[in-house]
Amino acid sequence: MSQFTQLSHYVNGERIAGTSGRFGDIYNPSKGAKASEVPLASKSEVEAAIAIAQDAFPAWAATSVLARSRIMTKFVHLLYEHQHELATLVCNEHGKVIEDAMGSVLRGIEVAEFACGAPHQQKGEFSDGVARGIDIYSMRKPLGVVAGITPFNFPAMIPLWMAGMALVTGNTVVMKPSEKDPSCPLRLAELFVEAGGPPGVFNVINGDKEAVDTLLNDERIKAVSFVGSTPIAQYVYATATANGKRCQAMGGAKNHMLILPDADLEDVANALMGAAYGSAGERCMAISVGVCVGDEVADKLIDILKPRVEALRIGNSTDTGLEMGPLVTKEHREKVMGYIQMAADEGSKLVVDGRGFVCEGHEDGFFLGGSLIDQVKPDMTSYQEEIFGPVLQIMRVGSFEEGMALATDHPYGNGTSIFTKNGAAARTFADRVEVGMVGINVPIPVPLAFHSFGGWKASAFGDHNQYGMEGLRFYTKVKTVTARWQDSGVDAEFSMPVLK
Repeated sequence: MSQFTQLSHYVNGERIAGTSGRFGDIYNPSKGAKASEVPLASKSEVEAAIAIAQDAFPAWAATSVLARSRIMTKFVHLLYEHQHELATLVCNEHGKVIEDAMGSVLRGIEVAEFACGAPHQQKGEFSDGVARGIDIYSMRKPLGVVAGITPFNFPAMIPLWMAGMALVTGNTVVMKPSEKDPSCPLRLAELFVEAGGPPGVFNVINGDKEAVDTLLNDERIKAVSFVGSTPIAQYVYATATANGKRCQAMGGAKNHMLILPDADLEDVANALMGAAYGSAGERCMAISVGVCVGDEVADKLIDILKPRVEALRIGNSTDTGLEMGPLVTKEHREKVMGYIQMAADEGSKLVVDGRGFVCEGHEDGFFLGGSLIDQVKPDMTSYQEEIFGPVLQIMRVGSFEEGMALATDHPYGNGTSIFTKNGAAARTFADRVEVGMVGINVPIPVPLAFHSFGGWKASAFGDHNQYGMEGLRFYTKVKTVTARWQDSGVDAEFSMPVLK
């Protein structure tokens, strides 16, 4: 028997032990110590969860949209009541500092709140009298059993992005969270049942590639939503669509902030400290590249940033008043450190090298200090690839057009921003830059729940964005009805129209 707490799956309204005999290790990143184990489901275990979800689908789909909305509303109330509990789970398994974790839970709740409006959002369209005695109307119907495959960096927010609209529109869900931090998604499923959600409607199955491949290949899964790295997003999208599934797969990012000479550099520095180093840089909307128009801008900005980066408040994730916690795993920390060395080897200048940071009292934790790197060039591998850590690269360009081209030409196209007082330049940038989400004097332009989230190019695969009305469209299919009720006084028309 393991000395560590063993987590479970959540299927048909209850926690169930894994039967595969395989387990993954879960660490407390602040301590650098193994905290628990998670079962890694076998193909048969995943198939059993899918069967449960399929059995639950007819009754859930037949439940009125108003009743489903009321359950979602109760779910939202429970999420608020348990916000601190959920955030603490995020801290202990992911490493976000508590304030950041609370914020991420709130952004997830906001999407579930938006989903409560399904009675209005899911309304179809009606056209009366399209011909003599004939009306046409459309309605949005659920797809069936849908899968959510979520990343390690937002174990509360992204599961809620997916589950909120999927559930309220009448689908049943099998979610496969990251095996690095699965406790929060398990708790979300429990709270949904506590809110009145029927057992079997929201299920969580833990696992690795075997579980993912089962979800991608099982014909009972009608749609797959994924967030993670670009190579895996490409694999998920290709496999799911080859099997006839609807798929949205969000990948990696390399987000640029274009800084014009008229920008308030103190404001820019404040924005970059949060956008580059918040959540230890482990978010796909982090600003990882500051693009300065002119050497003077770059020099002044670095002078402001350097002491702030060196003085970042870093520590145990559950402590308050901190700016950054540890990275999620030792392996990921080593990967980020490798990119810092790569940048130096490629000729960049390490203004601040965070690799030497040690957290007092938590020497075994997966900590890394903030790094600030200057003299970055477009042909460097450390620039082309996503680092996903507390590393800000500075690039110097000679013009607005040259800076905008960097974001447009980069393989990723998730988010970007411009800092300027020039309205015309900002409008041109927003209109022409080839990136899916744009901020104007806003460093991390994540749309609120009533819009939608999604990048371009290698940052996203599929035709629908996450949440908002795009989420509603992803999780529903349109049925259109042409109806005639016989009226003795009206002769209906059934022939093809002829111009007269």
